[in-house]
Amino acid sequence: QVQLVESGGGLVQPGGSLRLSCTDSAFTLDFYAIGWFRQAPGKEREGVACISSKDGITHYADSVKGRFTISRDNAKNTVYLQMNSLKPEDTAVYLCAVDDDCGAEGGFHSWGQGTQVSVSS
Repeated sequence: QVQLVESGGGLVQPGGSLRLSCTDSAFTLDFYAIGWFRQAPGKEREGVACISSKDGITHYADSVKGRFTISRDNAKNTVYLQMNSLKPEDTAVYLCAVDDDCGAEGGFHSWGQGTQVSVSS
């Protein structure tokens, strides 16, 4: 089955940048939409960004528009989330998941274990 692995998290100061990666070693991600989500302590999981499989169209939560960029490199079977101008409110565990297309969060499955992003001075 799909076994997603996230990496690239860490501790950065406000205004800093990180690039997260989402990969799978057993299955190709080419035909899936890939979504990035985040969950902070005491808060529900929220969608951050998604990239469609069929046309590469991207979607972003209003809170990250202009700061985050989702992209994919099919040759590397990897989806990236470039995060710039990070804010303390971005602190969360970031997870990726797959779906047939970008849509309702309930349609996503095969969640990775997540990577911690901490933004603090």
